[in-house]
Amino acid sequence: MKKNKINKKHFVFLMLGMLAILFACKQDASNPDSILEGKATVHVDESIFPIVEDEQMVFETQYKAKLTLVSKSENEVLNDLFDGKATIGVLTRNLTEAEKSNILSKRKITPKITPIALDGVAFISNKSIQDTLINLEDVAKFMNGAEVKGIKGLVFDNLNSSVYKTLLSVAGLKNVAQKNVFSFKTSKEVINYVAENDGMIGVVGINWMFQPTLDLQSNVDKLNIMSVKGIGKSEYVYPSQDNLAKGIYPLARDLYIINCQGYSGLGMGFASFVAGERGQRIILKSGLVPENFPSRKIVTRTNIVNIKN
Repeated sequence: MKKNKINKKHFVFLMLGMLAILFACKQDASNPDSILEGKATVHVDESIFPIVEDEQMVFETQYKAKLTLVSKSENEVLNDLFDGKATIGVLTRNLTEAEKSNILSKRKITPKITPIALDGVAFISNKSIQDTLINLEDVAKFMNGAEVKGIKGLVFDNLNSSVYKTLLSVAGLKNVAQKNVFSFKTSKEVINYVAENDGMIGVVGINWMFQPTLDLQSNVDKLNIMSVKGIGKSEYVYPSQDNLAKGIYPLARDLYIINCQGYSGLGMGFASFVAGERGQRIILKSGLVPENFPSRKIVTRTNIVNIKN
């Protein structure tokens, strides 16, 4: 009788275990991707699209994965993350506590946030202009409606973009006069416009200038990247990789991958790849500053072989 009860208990536990396994398999099957396989869509801040595209191409050659990149303004990427239209985003800033709470309350997901690089916002001008220096105090005055020598007009990718928001924040601006402040939809349009119009100054993510697409190269060659003097500073600083790393360029910003998948999918795999050795080398070669500098392997020899011809 006792033996029969034990067998019944074993049978119940066995059935519960099988149901748990079947349920777990069913959950996994419902997800279109795993950490290194499958398909996923990544919503990317348009101002940093080139570096994310570089990472995507190498990631896909290494693993059985297909990432579809969707280029949008910062506001659009954030709204998509809040509303559940996006599960993976790449932004030029971290989420605020209020934004994290928003995602948690709406989607019951705590975002996994991975810092990946240091980027910068750049001022660009036509090479016909001899002056390659710009003062942020002058920019602030111009955006408040004052006339400033050397600035005919400022051109942004999008008034909802991270580039525009970064400049407003650093320059301490809240309200902007619309006079001679123009916006398009993409960084490509800004670059093409400034390349063909003397006196206009464009504002773009620096990665677009360091790694232009083939169709942009001819117009990028017509442009100068300007050195910037920060508010209350005495020196003009060029947005080089070295100056970004030193923390002296006034328009630097951090890049983050925001993963709201809620399971172990390609969001986790892609973030780990970009933050890892291979992904950080790609960032280093792009002219941006990696979050973690990749290691250098030094091979030492104990014996020296003299080879004679």
